[in-house]
Amino acid sequence: MKRLLSALSVFAILLTSCTGEQGPPGFDGRDGQDGLNGVNFVGQSFERTIDFLPENNYEEYIVIPNSIELLDTDMTLAYILWEQDPNTGNDVWRLIPQIVYTDSGDQFQYNYDYSFDEVRLFIDAPNNVDLNTLSTGATLNQTFRIVILPVDFINSNNIDVTNYNQVIDYVQ
Repeated sequence: MKRLLSALSVFAILLTSCTGEQGPPGFDGRDGQDGLNGVNFVGQSFERTIDFLPENNYEEYIVIPNSIELLDTDMTLAYILWEQDPNTGNDVWRLIPQIVYTDSGDQFQYNYDYSFDEVRLFIDAPNNVDLNTLSTGATLNQTFRIVILPVDFINSNNIDVTNYNQVIDYVQ
């Protein structure tokens, strides 16, 4: 019994003290550099203040800056600076299209569309509304924030794009 116990002890010591060659290295993990995993999806934005003028058909084309990397699948959103919160002084932004009712009972809307690298901001109204009668407050010095977000990111995070504060949390 003593011999068996001694043999087992020697065998256990040999087994735990043995080292061998290092095995082959494992596969590299994805670090986000390959764009497949670990990517930090961050939207980008920029602002423009424009005038809607009759000679431009109450529209303005805005070229997306070259500093913003665009993909075909990106989502482009446009917000209008609506007012400043009287309690906090913070800017209040609204997703467009945004309908406005005039004092005369007419209505028009700020609207937008976009192609891959430009955004068209415009005033749209029913045919019976004469845009020339709009106040300068409605047509001049209107500030817009254009936000570009990766569509995969929007879908995976269930972002409410009508909620400006929720969207801007993901924008640099």
